Amino acid sequence: MRIAITMIGLALLGFTTSCQSTSSLFNGKNLDGWQVYGTEKWYVNDQGLLVSESGPDKQYGYLATEKIFKDFEITAEFKQEDNGNSGIFFRSDIEGTKISGWQAEVAPPNHDTGGVYESYGRGWLIKPEKEKDQYLKFGEWNTMKVRVVGDHVTTWLNGHQMVDFTDEKIGEATGKIALQIHDGGGIKVFWKNIKIKEL
Repeated sequence: MRIAITMIGLALLGFTTSCQSTSSLFNGKNLDGWQVYGTEKWYVNDQGLLVSESGPDKQYGYLATEKIFKDFEITAEFKQEDNGNSGIFFRSDIEGTKISGWQAEVAPPNHDTGGVYESYGRGWLIKPEKEKDQYLKFGEWNTMKVRVVGDHVTTWLNGHQMVDFTDEKIGEATGKIALQIHDGGGIKVFWKNIKIKEL
């Protein structure tokens, strides 16, 4: 009897693990699974990197998943050139270039990378402590991780926890994941290894 229960437990554990497997959001070849919003530039270069770059209109631009996500853990590597103001949006809706949702900030030094901002809403919900800005390696590859479960949000930059908080409004939402190009022009950010685990 104990053996049978153990086998059932292992089977359930295997099922849970399979449900929480990690998948890639970016295939390194094209933008399959994503949708472009706005006139800014999104393309894959000959090194298999996703490039986000300001276009001549110098407006906001977004690259959003076609799929909707609720609870998840996403990791992405990014390298900034020029201005480098971008971000990872979650549980977001987009119409044109107006996005409603929350952004894990990706920004130049001293501009709160890893903080969470609510667009067209309350603005900054939380910023990292100033001393944590040292974890950003501007002009080099960085790894951002964002975990969203219910109303609980945690971000990490290069393995260092940046913010950890709960928010009722976030807990009620669901939506797309999106990468941003900030307005103003002069922005170029490279992305790779964008992976998600649904929880």
